[in-house]
Amino acid sequence: MLRTFGAILLGLAAAVAIMLALEYAAMAVFPPPAGLDLQSEEDLARLVESAGTGKLLSVLLGWCAANFGGAWLAARVAHGHRAVAAYAVGALMVAGVAINVAMLPHPLWTTVAGLALPLPLAWLALRLVARPRPRPRPD
Repeated sequence: MLRTFGAILLGLAAAVAIMLALEYAAMAVFPPPAGLDLQSEEDLARLVESAGTGKLLSVLLGWCAANFGGAWLAARVAHGHRAVAAYAVGALMVAGVAINVAMLPHPLWTTVAGLALPLPLAWLALRLVARPRPRPRPD
């Protein structure tokens, strides 16, 4: 069970790293307005309120990619309890999205998608890790 706990922590760390990397990439494509203080909740709230569909889709894509990558890694590392590890990362991502949307005003569609997609993506990551691999045929 210790390996599973470590796998969950590793998967969560990977998810955060993926999310941060995609956020920085999105900032290059959708630069924030000049004078914006990213440490200010009020400025962040105004940024999310004024964000276009492309920016909001990039945020949702970041959440989904981070969740999938983290769940995949957790399931890959946790041999005995792969499902527990993958779904734990998915559940933690749901919690993270819930906290994010409670703090910043997101449109309803991003909130619903952000809360609904992590567990199915964790399931998909688990299925990809757990699928049997073909054995090489002896020549």
